[in-house]
Amino acid sequence: MEILERVAFSDVRLDYLNEHPAERDHAGNTNQSGEENLWRAEKLLGVWWRVRLSRPEVLSVVLPWHTAEGGEFELIPPSGLTVGQVAARVRAFSTDIEKANPVCTAKMRVLGQAPITPVHLSTLAVDHIDYAGLPCREGLIHLDGLHRMLAWELTGRLANGPGLEVLIAGDPEGPTGPHTAEGPDGGSSGSTGDERE
Repeated sequence: MEILERVAFSDVRLDYLNEHPAERDHAGNTNQSGEENLWRAEKLLGVWWRVRLSRPEVLSVVLPWHTAEGGEFELIPPSGLTVGQVAARVRAFSTDIEKANPVCTAKMRVLGQAPITPVHLSTLAVDHIDYAGLPCREGLIHLDGLHRMLAWELTGRLANGPGLEVLIAGDPEGPTGPHTAEGPDGGSSGSTGDERE
């Protein structure tokens, strides 16, 4: 992780609103929820940094429960998965996921070709139902950018770039240092209990 600079929350929020208008007309628009998560992280941690993450660090980001825009295939269970684990699931079950979750799949397809923009993370899980089941409460925790991180990994763009710029709430080095992945593809080496046969 390369720490670039400290950033005021007012700038974080303004950048988010410029990039993610809540009134944007597309299926599954969750931009309002993203802004609410920024406020939760600000209330919880009160400090923001601009950092650059390597691909392995991006793959280790913990994603919260995600029902895939109301689709029939639960992309991420309440216990969460890393970006690397979810990307592996999408690769393994791409046909099933595309049929069951057309809105989520369409978002990833579009975002896979979109400009790479900063995502928002937190060093602690925020107080929201989507994060309630996470056993991992600290590290690199998603606030906004789930579909973008997955899309960029699935299209190979994370591997070919200089790293991903991130706005992160809290101390990026934390009391225990940055979260790192244990297993291949940015996943932990243990079972999540949610693997599909």
